[in-house]
Amino acid sequence: MRIALFSRFLKKEQQQLVQEVFDALARRPEWELYIYQEYYDSFMGRIKINNPYYCFQTHEDFRAAELDCCITLGGDGTILEAVTYVRDTGVPILGLNMGRLGFLAMIEKHRIEESLQAFEQGALVEDKRVLLQLESSSPLFGSANFALNDFAILKRDTSSMVIIHTYVNGEFLNSYWADGIIVASPTGSTGYSLSCGGPIIFPRSGNFIITPVAPHNLNVRPIVLSDDVVISFEVEGRAEHFLCTLDSRYRAIQASCQLAIRKCDFQTTLLRPDDRNFLYMIRKKLHWGTDSRNY
Repeated sequence: MRIALFSRFLKKEQQQLVQEVFDALARRPEWELYIYQEYYDSFMGRIKINNPYYCFQTHEDFRAAELDCCITLGGDGTILEAVTYVRDTGVPILGLNMGRLGFLAMIEKHRIEESLQAFEQGALVEDKRVLLQLESSSPLFGSANFALNDFAILKRDTSSMVIIHTYVNGEFLNSYWADGIIVASPTGSTGYSLSCGGPIIFPRSGNFIITPVAPHNLNVRPIVLSDDVVISFEVEGRAEHFLCTLDSRYRAIQASCQLAIRKCDFQTTLLRPDDRNFLYMIRKKLHWGTDSRNY
């Protein structure tokens, strides 16, 4: 069994928990570990590793390792970054939640051993998640031109609002006068889009959401579209540059840059226990059905 371990860096307060993860992996000595190089550098000498291990740096290294699973140690942001290494390999992602919210990183700290056993037994559920793919007139994100959560066009710093002319399959939809616009996948519906008033969409609903950010035309509302469309944009404003984002990654663009979003040709697979489905997560994380008033 070949397992990738991915995280950004080791936080001091997480050292004991991360050691527990490696101890759980050590109880499976036949497992080979492939550790993200920057993460390994952050804990080298502080974490004891008993399994045979190697390091990887690029998505080419990740692909060449022919892995069986990618375990992320962190929160949802760690999974979003891991997707840029997993890409179209089909390697499933198991998210150990060391962050705060954890819509995607569903494995709580006390269920690490239980989840590894379930993975060994093939008892984890596979969730297929649609990604967004960006097409642009200049190679803004290179070959990593996809996102699990969302794509956004935003104004920079404190500059004036932008006007984003939006088209669906080439037909004019609307001109958004706003601080920006978000196109979210169903997975991303509980992220940035939700904080801007967008709806929650079930993961396999086959939809995209367009959500304006602080719109100046107040009658504009989020809209849900089928994910088989192509959404294109023309941007104008007083500033010379704007921001274009894919999940947590961003680039500066000029108004002349042509942008379009469509469904990606591949999907991401997330692993979860059977009792941690989408309904459970939104009830748990958003405290639905909970009365916190003190009687």
